[in-house]
Amino acid sequence: MTETTDLTEIKAAARKEAFARRKAAFDARMPGAAGRLSEVLAGHRGVPMSGYMPIRTEIDPLPAMAEASAYGPVGVPVIQGAGQALKFSRWTPEGALKDGPFGARVPEVDDYFDPEILIVPLVAFDAQGGRLGYGGGFYDRTLDGLRAKRPTLAIGFAFDAQEAEGLPLEPTDQPLDMVITESRVLTFSA
Repeated sequence: MTETTDLTEIKAAARKEAFARRKAAFDARMPGAAGRLSEVLAGHRGVPMSGYMPIRTEIDPLPAMAEASAYGPVGVPVIQGAGQALKFSRWTPEGALKDGPFGARVPEVDDYFDPEILIVPLVAFDAQGGRLGYGGGFYDRTLDGLRAKRPTLAIGFAFDAQEAEGLPLEPTDQPLDMVITESRVLTFSA
């Protein structure tokens, strides 16, 4: 067995466990889960940012995104294709949406810009800012490209239950600067 196959299997098992924890947290969620996210974003008013349209059992950032949109541009990711970086299209709470890849809604009209803050969905995170995503590498590629141009803040948004130890990470995995959950804010040093 090759090392790549081992890591692929280890990541698949870690994702399966994390999805189960996330679903349980989603099912037990209370209103106001985006409150801490709103508090943090208030300190960055007007800075171009991107959130995401929640799918399946992801924690919902839309209330915080709606608040932030009153002060500056807010976008959502638009998948361009396998192996490519994401683009971010301007979003407003009342804007028309259409179905995008993987079930996430995207703005009906493309209005792309480069955000300086990304609210990043995830499957699991660790206490050092490591992130386990869905396996497509979209956010890793995107953050690598954006960070090569200028400082870009990556904020993981998750339920407390998504924290894990010993995540199977690779050198190409982009670290998070913060993780915000329904109950706390974790900040990581570079």
